Amino acid sequence: MAKPTVFVTRRLPAAALERLQARCTVRLWDSDDVLPRTELLVRVAGVDGIYCLLTERIDGELLDAAGPNLKVVSTMSVGYDHIDVAACRARGVQIGNTPDVLTETTADLALALLLAAARRLPEAIAAVKTGTWGPWQPEWMTGTDLYGSTVGIVGLGRIGAAVARRLRGFDCQLLYSGPRPHPELAGSVAATYVEFEALLAASDFVSIHCPLTDATYHLFDSAAFAQMKPAAILINTSRGGVVNQEAL
Repeated sequence: MAKPTVFVTRRLPAAALERLQARCTVRLWDSDDVLPRTELLVRVAGVDGIYCLLTERIDGELLDAAGPNLKVVSTMSVGYDHIDVAACRARGVQIGNTPDVLTETTADLALALLLAAARRLPEAIAAVKTGTWGPWQPEWMTGTDLYGSTVGIVGLGRIGAAVARRLRGFDCQLLYSGPRPHPELAGSVAATYVEFEALLAASDFVSIHCPLTDATYHLFDSAAFAQMKPAAILINTSRGGVVNQEAL
């Protein structure tokens, strides 16, 4: 039986590519640059599988360009908002993603960003580099305390809960919002479920961990920002589309 043919849309780590090549005939876009859309539509023709990144839009046009042999699309990401799920379902194409592989890593990053923003670390580093760091002043670069603050987590899933676990050591009051309560996750971190508007009004820090969907697109808009504390700090380690950048 012939090996299935898989098109890979970006250069992969050698170990991953070797695993694919052992089982499949691999067509590879051997570059770190994004494959142009017009070229992508040509290269997927006749393949059995597509292994893509977030930069590739998998929609009806691409699925039709691939043709009836296509059985699976797999993305090297947790999120799959770049894939038209309905279009895949209509054509019987399975979808694969990589849930949980970066849960703890992303939670570490969220905490790093919280602390960096609170303690004004980028500004302080810039002052050192530009030579504007002067004599000690009592109120210069003081920032704000994460310890003892109120932190609102928008989306208490795997990553949101991992961030909450880290914040327990900072004696924070933890609030969370989402479509529904998650007592199985919230109980161990003493997080309280509140409506989105109440979270915005009460939080000193807001950390976003929801997926990008029709319901969450531009969830943070002018109305949301107007409800936040004037000195609140917003951290987004989810998709950029959750935040209306112009409103921000």
